[in-house]
Amino acid sequence: MTTQGKSGGKESRISSLAQHHDRYSEDGLFLRYVRGQVRVFWPRLAFISLISLALAGLASPIVGVVSILIAGTAELIDSMFMRYAYRKLQAGVPSRGLRRISALTGLLHGFGMFLGAASPYWVGALFSQNQAVEIDPLFAICVLAGAALNAGLLMPYNLPAAIARLSVYTIAPFVLLFSSDSVLSQMELHLRLGGLAILDGTLFWYLHFVNRSFARTRSMLLTQALQQQELEGAYQRLLEQQVEAKRLALVARHANDSVLLIDENNKVNWVNEAFTRLTGYGFDEILDREPGDLLNHPDTDPDALDQILEGRRKARPFRMEILNRHKDGRDIWLETNQVPIRGEQGGEMSYIAIERDITAAKQNAQQLEEARQAAEEGSRAKSDFLATMSHEIRTPMNGVIGMAQLLEETDLDTDQKLYANTILSSAKTLLALINDILDLSKLDAGQISINPCDFDLHQCIDETIRLLRTQAEAKGLTLDVERDADLPRYLNGDDHRLRQILNNLVGNAIKFTEQGRVKVTVEAEPTSGGGVLLNCSIIDTGIGIPKEMLTGIFERFSQADAAISRRFGGSGLGLAISRRLAEAMDGRITVTSEIGTGSCFTLALPFALASAADITVAPVPERTGDTDGLSGLRVLVAEDNRVNRLLIQKFLKQTDLELEFAHDGAEAVDKVKSFEPDIILMDVSMPVMDGLEATRIIRSWGQPQPAIIALTANAFDTDREVCLAAGMNEFVTKPISRTQLLEVLASFAQAHRVQMTG
Repeated sequence: MTTQGKSGGKESRISSLAQHHDRYSEDGLFLRYVRGQVRVFWPRLAFISLISLALAGLASPIVGVVSILIAGTAELIDSMFMRYAYRKLQAGVPSRGLRRISALTGLLHGFGMFLGAASPYWVGALFSQNQAVEIDPLFAICVLAGAALNAGLLMPYNLPAAIARLSVYTIAPFVLLFSSDSVLSQMELHLRLGGLAILDGTLFWYLHFVNRSFARTRSMLLTQALQQQELEGAYQRLLEQQVEAKRLALVARHANDSVLLIDENNKVNWVNEAFTRLTGYGFDEILDREPGDLLNHPDTDPDALDQILEGRRKARPFRMEILNRHKDGRDIWLETNQVPIRGEQGGEMSYIAIERDITAAKQNAQQLEEARQAAEEGSRAKSDFLATMSHEIRTPMNGVIGMAQLLEETDLDTDQKLYANTILSSAKTLLALINDILDLSKLDAGQISINPCDFDLHQCIDETIRLLRTQAEAKGLTLDVERDADLPRYLNGDDHRLRQILNNLVGNAIKFTEQGRVKVTVEAEPTSGGGVLLNCSIIDTGIGIPKEMLTGIFERFSQADAAISRRFGGSGLGLAISRRLAEAMDGRITVTSEIGTGSCFTLALPFALASAADITVAPVPERTGDTDGLSGLRVLVAEDNRVNRLLIQKFLKQTDLELEFAHDGAEAVDKVKSFEPDIILMDVSMPVMDGLEATRIIRSWGQPQPAIIALTANAFDTDREVCLAAGMNEFVTKPISRTQLLEVLASFAQAHRVQMTG
């Protein structure tokens, strides 16, 4: 009902002006002209018939017949076109073209009336051999004058047709008066001209009067239409305001949210039913009282109350959350949204307060916060667990691998060498699995850092492939590398992570290929930022991956089939780590594969360009095992694990250096004063005092400082940062090989001698 009324109101509001436009537009006026011409066809035809009868009686029957034929035919043609035009206008055809044609039919109609009225002057001469009788033209002029008056009345409706008719009716009297063969005197000539001038002047004045009256009437009707529109608009606005007021009242009364009307003195004037459901207080209990008198909680934040008062003082909308109390004593959290409103003509200020119960949302938020804290605590516990397990596993692994290496260097028979090699290989496999788990944990915790630097791409690829070629040749596989001819040599990025990803992808391809080859193609395409997108494709002729498993192949601990894990081994972490590393470098890894044909892994990584001048090549120490540079070096080993102390002692047995051991950090601090070492191999996790605290104490002394190398089972980047921040010079993770230990000692021994010699 409301919608229909509103729609009807819109139609009424535009009907006055629309009606005026329809009546007085070019199309509207022409439509009225056409409709009028069609309507008065028979009266006009009767008028022509009367004139023809009069001519038949006054002149001759043949004159009457000719007159009605000519004038009636012209009238009929004009009327037929008017009917045609009326149908076109009803169909929506524009009137401009029809108006032009109506000018032609109007001109034809004017000539027809002229020839019909003047038939006594030419019919006798045309049908009789005798000379025509002299006839006074007054009759014909009067008929044409009447026709001119009628055409003048229609001028505002169809100007072209009216001009066409009036042109004929203006010229016709001159033709009638001056077509006679009789000779006129000067006075008769002047009288006729004067009469025609008066007639034409009267006609033109009449036309001017008609058009001015029409314009005045049109303007008056337009004014009335505008006034009517304003009245209808005002009435419609009043109705809409009433409807809107009723609608708002219904909405406010039946809304789920509490609605309060508060005056400028902070007194409640009205509340809806939801207020009672929300707070337990009825309308009579809250009327003319301040809301806070009933609703404020003892624990309500005073700052929240001050903000409410400040918002009302500044007369601006505000929204906030506040703790209130239900009538039954329950705590309820309300979200209040208050908007100031003024009365008519800037009268008294009041407020509309819309309040919503957010107690459940607050409780959910609290639960989410507790869940978040629990999750963070769980993440911290997982990190602590991984760090602890890394330390606890790497510590014995250091002894296992180290002792296995020492065992390999002794004289062993064939079976003993096999046993030693098996122990060392299994330990390294276990260490690789531990490293993968730690890498994945770092990625999950967002602790993997990307360290870009300038590097030689060709060297990076060659060294990575060289390390893997031995595995391929051991299985009888061909490992090929194809580089694009335009492949840039020097890039800026994290080459260590690139090597790690390539090692995983190519190593996987070799592991799952039993015969054939593994092919690595490397290409680069320029990017809009001035760098390149490196595309590496690793194609193998291995067992392939089922299509339904392609999406899950990059999940952790995932392989295409459980039988594959038993057949080829592996933890299923390599691809998961590789994809996460690629994503951390803003790249991606994709795969295509067919069972029995092989797989193709594509690595795409963005890099910036670098130049050869930007690359600093670090010297690679020669692994000769020469210990001459360690002669006379004083080394203190702070290590609480007996096996690791024994292992380091065996590693350094053939060196000419002074070696001293401390079982904890406190003992290490004491022995630094007495032993005065050049280098300290400092474990981090030790009883009594850890290595970090011991390092800080040593660094606080003013005496010459030794080089302190962290030799620890902690392998996280954060552990490295903490060690360096404590004052250590280097960070080496366990397990450590004899060669690696000698290289570290040699590098710091050389630096120590340079320092001592100045």
